[in-house]
Amino acid sequence: MNEYSVTRRARRRPLSRALCGRLLSANQMSCLSLALSLACGFAVDAHAADTHAAERASAAPQDPALAQRLRLEESLSRIDRQLYAGYFRQAYARYPSIPAGTLEAVAYVTTRWQHLQPDGAGYGEQHQHMPRAYGVMGLYHGEGFADQVGEGARLLGVPAQRVMRDPASNILAAAALLDRELRADAVDAKSPVEATRAALERYAGFAPAAGAAAKSAAKSAVQAHARASFAFDVLSAQDKGVNDRGIVVPARAVAWERAFDAPALLRLRAPFVRLDVAADKVEALGADGGWRIDPLDETLRAPAGSRSEVAAAAEKSTDYPPALWVASPYHSARTSYDSVTIHTMQGYYAGSISWFQNNPNSVSAHYLIRSSDGQITQMVRENRAAHHVGVHNKTTLGIEHEGFIANASWYTAAMYNASAALTRHFCATYGAISCASAFKGPAGTGINVLPASVKVKGHQHYSSQTHTDPGQYWDWARYYNLLNPGTPGGGSVIDSFESSVGHFDSAPAYSGSTTGISAASLAERNCTTRKNGECSLRVLLKDDAASSSAWAVRLLSGGGNPGSNAALTRAGGKVGFWVYTGASGLSAAVGIDDSDGTERSVARAIPANAWTYLEWRLDDDAQWDAWVGGANGAITAATVKLDAVWLYRDQTSFDVNVYLDDVQVKN
Repeated sequence: MNEYSVTRRARRRPLSRALCGRLLSANQMSCLSLALSLACGFAVDAHAADTHAAERASAAPQDPALAQRLRLEESLSRIDRQLYAGYFRQAYARYPSIPAGTLEAVAYVTTRWQHLQPDGAGYGEQHQHMPRAYGVMGLYHGEGFADQVGEGARLLGVPAQRVMRDPASNILAAAALLDRELRADAVDAKSPVEATRAALERYAGFAPAAGAAAKSAAKSAVQAHARASFAFDVLSAQDKGVNDRGIVVPARAVAWERAFDAPALLRLRAPFVRLDVAADKVEALGADGGWRIDPLDETLRAPAGSRSEVAAAAEKSTDYPPALWVASPYHSARTSYDSVTIHTMQGYYAGSISWFQNNPNSVSAHYLIRSSDGQITQMVRENRAAHHVGVHNKTTLGIEHEGFIANASWYTAAMYNASAALTRHFCATYGAISCASAFKGPAGTGINVLPASVKVKGHQHYSSQTHTDPGQYWDWARYYNLLNPGTPGGGSVIDSFESSVGHFDSAPAYSGSTTGISAASLAERNCTTRKNGECSLRVLLKDDAASSSAWAVRLLSGGGNPGSNAALTRAGGKVGFWVYTGASGLSAAVGIDDSDGTERSVARAIPANAWTYLEWRLDDDAQWDAWVGGANGAITAATVKLDAVWLYRDQTSFDVNVYLDDVQVKN
C-alpha cells in the first residue's frame, strides 16, 4: 500500500486528528507497528462524533445568554437536518451516478445544512454585496455569480421559486447540476472520491472561468484558486467525515495526491500524510521528491531550495506570515490604524475569495478566515484601506469570518483562535489599537453603535452602517479572553512559550527522578496546538521499553538550577498552567523549592481532549507533600522557586503528547 488513504481500517487521517487523539506525532511515526496503525485507524473512525463533541466543548460560549440561544438553535436544527438526510437519499436515487456523500459534503461546505432564505427574517443583510445563496445547497441566483437556481430549475423542469424555497427541490437542483458536471468527466458512483475535483470546481458557480478576453492572468489565477479551494473543502469534509448535531457526511478516504498536485496541496494548507503500512513508514508525496510533513504545524512542506518552496514563500503574506496572500484589486489610501472590524461573510470562504477579487461593487477585506481549520487569506495589504465598513474604511482593519449570522455552527474554536491571533498581531503592531479595549459585551442583533474608544468591534458597532454582523452568535466574551489571555482571576504569565521553551529548557528524561520514559522523549516549543498566543510547550513522552515502571516525569524548570527558576510569593499565591492531551489517564503536579527542601503538590487529573487549567495554592498545606531535602510537606518560606512540572501515567507502550501553555502565578 502506498496511498494517502491506505485502507478503511488504517485510513490516513489529517495529522491534527490522527492516530488516537494525538497520542502519536509525525516525526515519531516511523517506529509504529502495523498493529498500532490498524488499531488507531479503528479508534479514529469509531470516535468521529466524540471529536466533534470535543470541538464543541472547546468552543463553549462564555456568554450565558448566548449559550441559551445556541441550545435552542441546535434543537431546531436537528429536526430540519433529519428531513434533509431523507432528501439527500432521494437525490441519489434520482441521480445514481453521484458518489455517495458528495451532496452532503457540498451542503456542509456551503451552508452547514441550513436552508438559506435571504429574503426571510433572521437571515441578515446581503453582506458586502455578496451574491445571495439559497436553500440547503447554497445555490446562487446570478448577481455576479452563476445562476445555479435558474439552471437547476431548468434541468428539473420546475419553477425557479421552487428551487429557492423548497429544500427537497433545492437539493435535487444541486444534484442535477453536479450530475451534469460529473458525467462530462465520466465520473460515476464507483469512481474514487478524488475524481470529483474538476467537476466540483466547475460546479462552484463563482465568477466566470478563465478565458474571457477582459480578464487578466492574475484574475484568472485567483478565480482558479477559489474554485480549487471549494473542491478542497468538499473533499476534506468527506475525508474527515462529519457527525455533528444532525449533520452527517460519510467518511470516504481521499487520495490527495491524485486530486491536486503538490504545489496546490501546499497552497491549500493540506495537513495530510500517507501511511505506507506495509513498510511501516510515513511518506509525504514520495521520498524521491523531498516533500515532507513539518513536525510542528503538521502541514506539507516543499523540498528545501526547490521552485515550489520559493513559490510557496511568494504566496505567503508579508504582513502576517501565517496567512496566504491572494490579492484583491479593491483598495484605496489609508489615513490611520485605529480599530479592527469583525465581520461574518454571509457566505463561505472560497466564494468570498472569488467575490473580493472580482465584483462590480469594489468591496474587499484585509483578511478572510476559514471555519474548518482557521486558514487565513489576506487580500488587501494592511497599509491600504479595504472596502468593508463604509466611511470608516480608511482607519480600520477588517477580518471576514466564514459563515452566516443565523447559524452558529460556523464559529469554531479553530476560527476563534486564528482570528484572535491575527487581532493580537494588530494590537502588537499598531499603537492605537489595544486588545484590552475590545468589546466584551453580549452578542446581539441590529445596530449598536459603540464609542470610538472600543478598538475591536463588529460591523454592527460602527456608525453610518446597515449591516448587523457578526450578529447574535458571535461570542464576544470568549473573543475578549482570547485577545487578553491573562489568567483566571488575574495574574502574571511566567512562561508563554511564544519565542522559546522558557524556563523548561531540559529534556523530560534529564532528571534522575524521572522514571518509565526513554531518553528519546523531548520538550519543544510548538506552534500548532496552543491555548493562548501562538505557541505552547509540547512534551513528547516515549516509553522506556526496558522498564515496566509507571511514568513519573519531572519536567525541570531553569535547567535544574534553582537560581534560574521562577520566583513565587507564598502569601495568597497560586501557581498553575493550561494543559492539553489526547491521552487518558494522565495527571500533573508541580514541585516547589522551599527553604527546607522541595515540596511536591498533590496530583490533579488531566481530562483528555480539552484544554484544562490546573492550579495549586502555595499557602494551603493540604495541597503539598514532602519530597526531598528535609521538606515538611508545606510551603513555609515567604518566597520560593518553581522547581518542576510533574507528569504521571501508568506505563504504556504508546507515545503520548502533552501540551503546556501559559504557566502562571497569582497573588
